[in-house]
Amino acid sequence: MTATPRAIELARAAGAAAADKLATRVVAIDVSDQLALTDVFVIASAANDRQIKAVVDAVEESLHAMKVKPIRREGERDGRWVLLDFGDIVVHVQHDDEREFYALERLWKDCPAIDVSVEA
Repeated sequence: MTATPRAIELARAAGAAAADKLATRVVAIDVSDQLALTDVFVIASAANDRQIKAVVDAVEESLHAMKVKPIRREGERDGRWVLLDFGDIVVHVQHDDEREFYALERLWKDCPAIDVSVEA
């Protein structure tokens, strides 16, 4: 089983919104074969807590325009790793240090990547 077209569409929109706020290393991973809870993880990095908040807000606004609201939002108080669960996709916005330490891409390296690159 692979990610649904809707999940891929949402992942690309989330990736574009994150990139708009200068998030770095934006990637999407199709975890649908490994997890029953979601189809795609979107992972983005930011340099500081303020930028993390800006990325999170931009992702929420972008997906809200697509009629999707987060089911759950975690980590906002600490501001170093915010998780947005939209059902079909889960967006992780991490401080650069947390991104290096937890290395989610390495944990899910056997799962296929989804191209979320933003064209200029």
